[in-house]
Amino acid sequence: MAVIIGADAQGLELKDVMKNYLLELGKEVVDVSNPEKDFVDNTLAVAAAVNQSEDNLGIMVDAYGVGPFMVATKIKGMVAAEVSDERSAYMTRGHNNARLITVGLEIVGPGVAKNIAKGFVEGAYDGGRHQIRVDMLNKMC
Repeated sequence: MAVIIGADAQGLELKDVMKNYLLELGKEVVDVSNPEKDFVDNTLAVAAAVNQSEDNLGIMVDAYGVGPFMVATKIKGMVAAEVSDERSAYMTRGHNNARLITVGLEIVGPGVAKNIAKGFVEGAYDGGRHQIRVDMLNKMC
């Protein structure tokens, strides 16, 4: 599993905090950021790399997390969540099988961002009763 991480110019600082923390935890991290492009292009780059392997997960950082979330939800088969707390990051893996999260630098500080990254990548999909909703999400777009 690789963690694909990206950011636009506004999200670079927080992206680096999350990236470095994940590397400290021994995770494989692939940085596809291009600060010269906007959040749309960077989110598409993260999603494309996530989709290269079923085990990959993605994190996209910009100023508020909202724009990248809207982009990610337009991609067929991509379950994404905008998160600003550790519990939501962990639970969106467990209950929604989210493969990509979006985070905003203006919303989340460095300490919480580290915990979000850890919770997301170390969380596991619970399956079972949640699969019905995940199937519904995957049929959209």
